[in-house]
Amino acid sequence: MAKLTESMTNVLEGDSMDQDVESPVAIHQPKLPKQARDDLPRHISRDRTKRKIQRYVRKDGKCNVHHGNVRETYRYLTDIFTTLVDLKWRFNLLIFVMVYTVTWLFFGMIWWLIAYIRGDMDHIEDPSWTPCVTNLNGFVSAFLFSIETETTIGYGYRVITDKCPEGIILLLIQSVLGSIVNAFMVGCMFVKISQPKKRAETLVFSTHAVISMRDGKLCLMFRVGDLRNSHIVEASIRAKLIKSKQTSEGEFIPLNQTDINVGYYTGDDRLFLVSPLIISHEINQQSPFWEISKAQLPKEELEIVVILEGMVEATGMTCQARSSYVTSEILWGYRFTPVLTLEDGFYEVDYNSFHETYETSTPSLSAKELAELATRAELPLSWSVSSKLNQHAELETEEEDKSVEEQTERNGDVANLENESKV
Repeated sequence: MAKLTESMTNVLEGDSMDQDVESPVAIHQPKLPKQARDDLPRHISRDRTKRKIQRYVRKDGKCNVHHGNVRETYRYLTDIFTTLVDLKWRFNLLIFVMVYTVTWLFFGMIWWLIAYIRGDMDHIEDPSWTPCVTNLNGFVSAFLFSIETETTIGYGYRVITDKCPEGIILLLIQSVLGSIVNAFMVGCMFVKISQPKKRAETLVFSTHAVISMRDGKLCLMFRVGDLRNSHIVEASIRAKLIKSKQTSEGEFIPLNQTDINVGYYTGDDRLFLVSPLIISHEINQQSPFWEISKAQLPKEELEIVVILEGMVEATGMTCQARSSYVTSEILWGYRFTPVLTLEDGFYEVDYNSFHETYETSTPSLSAKELAELATRAELPLSWSVSSKLNQHAELETEEEDKSVEEQTERNGDVANLENESKV
C-alpha cells in the first residue's frame, strides 16, 4: 500500500513538472467589447483572485461613465445655457469674467475708433471743438466710458454729445447688448447657485442592502432618510438592476437595466419621507432575484441602483439622489436596526444606528426553492400526474378483484343449491 502511494505521488509530480515545462498556448479571442471578453468561457483555477467589480453608479450618486470620441461637439454649443450651467465653478466664473471684460474692451475699442476717425484726438485742448464724447483722450478713457455705459454707472465726467449720430447709435447697441449679456450671465449664475444637487447631499441611503424574511416572504430591503427638517415633496423611489446578459441569439448586452419593483403597483414607491423608511422589494416570480440563493449571490456580478426623486419644499425644484449596491454590499440574513423611538411628546430618530444591521434567521434557499418546498408541504403526495394515474390504476384493480370475489361467491352459492336439490 505504501509503495502504491509513493508511485502515485511520483506520477503526479512528473505530470506537474511536465505541465510547468510546456509553453502556454496563446488563445486568440475575437475582437469583442471588454465585457464580452470578460464573460467568455475560460479555465478558472481555485486560486483565482476575485475581479474588482466596476461600479456603474458610485455610492455618492455620481455616474461612473465617461463619454469618449464625441465628434459632434457642436451640439454642446446649440444648448450653450445648459453647457455653461454644467461646467465646474472655476470655469463658470472664468467665463463670467471673460464675457464682461471682452464686451467692455470691444465697445471701448469702437468708442476710441469713432473719436480717432472724427479727429477728436487732435482737438483735445481746443475749446471750440465739439467731440463725440467729452473728456475722452485715449483708449483707457474710452474703455472706462464703455464700462460706465454698459453698467449704467454714469459718473458724469464723460458724456456723449448730440453732435455725434454714430455715437448715439453705438450707445443704443451697447445698451441693448449689455442688457442681454447681463440677463444671460446673471441667469446662468442664478440657476447654477440654486441647483438642487446639494440638496441631495442630505438624502442618505444605507451602506448595505439586506435580504431577509418579511411576512413570510423573502425580501430585498434598503433604507433611505432625509437629514433636513424641510421635506421632499412628492418623493418617489425606484430601483434598477444593472447586469450584463446574453440573449438566446448570442447577442451580448452590457450593463442591461432591469426594473426592480419596490411598490409601483401598490403605491408604496411614493414616500412620505419624514423619518427614515425601509424600502422593500418582494422576491417573487417577476423578480430578477427569484432563482438566486445565498450561496449563489456572491458569485453574481450585478449592481442595484436606487434613485430617490422629489421636489425641494423651499424652491419647488426637482431633486434626485442616487446610490448603488454591489453583491458584496448585499447582506443575506440581516435586518436593519430600528432608529425611531417615542420620546415625551415627539418621535426621535437616531441616525447613529441608521446603517446598522443585525443578523436574523433566514433560509439560505432561493425564493423559487422556498416556493417549491411550500407547495410540496401543502399538497398531498398523490398530487403529481404519475402518482395520480397510479392511484386510479390501483382503485380499478381493487374494484376488479372485489367483483371477481363476489362472482365466485355467487357461483359457489349456486353450486351448493344444486347439490342440495339433487339430494
